[in-house]
Amino acid sequence: MNSLKRVIIVDDDIELCTVLKKCLESEGYSVDVAHSGRAGISMVRNNHYELVVLDVMLPEVDGLQVLAELRKIFNMPVLMLSAKDQEMDKVLGLKAGADDYLTKPFSLSELNARVNSLIRRFTVFGGREDDKGSHHVLTFGKLTIDRERHLVSKNETEILLTAKEFELLNFLASHPEQVFSKRQIYQNVWNEEYVYDDNNIMALIRRTRKKVEDNSDNPQYIQTVWGVGYRFHYEAAYDE
Repeated sequence: MNSLKRVIIVDDDIELCTVLKKCLESEGYSVDVAHSGRAGISMVRNNHYELVVLDVMLPEVDGLQVLAELRKIFNMPVLMLSAKDQEMDKVLGLKAGADDYLTKPFSLSELNARVNSLIRRFTVFGGREDDKGSHHVLTFGKLTIDRERHLVSKNETEILLTAKEFELLNFLASHPEQVFSKRQIYQNVWNEEYVYDDNNIMALIRRTRKKVEDNSDNPQYIQTVWGVGYRFHYEAAYDE
């Protein structure tokens, strides 16, 4: 139930925050607001949130700096907001660990859809509702994926993944050696119809490789099949 889910909006636009807060509360969420990056970081550290809605342009500490600080400790989904002329910030945000992006102006129905989708995937069995009947823990040599607790570890050391990173790894590892196109990955990880969005996909794959692989330049788990797509290499567990 959404009534127990807490969301924080970090944006210095007071009028916009009022509208977004009212919109999300009408969906059953408990919503807090911070109007600066420093305040946002402090509130996230001292409270439990299922999602952060984070604007790129913030006073003192901008959204990208806030995101970098949050990702040192937290793995809850982060939905970033940006203006149309901030395309480079979008790319940088995705590389830094943002799970999704909305470009201003956007509709409230789109905001609700993104928030609902991100929180649902973060809280339900490693992010996928159709995993309910499957095994909770996947083990590939020294890599372990606990789908129920949303945890990944390597050599018994936890790897902190964002919701989207976990969703990507969980999806590929659930179908070892099967090759998926970018379209298939997008539809399964974002749970949306594919719209040419290779920047999102490539940024997510790069981030996940950096955390999971011993050498992200020579990945053993998430491998590229040139001209086709990507696969999770099951044999990597035995190649190490």
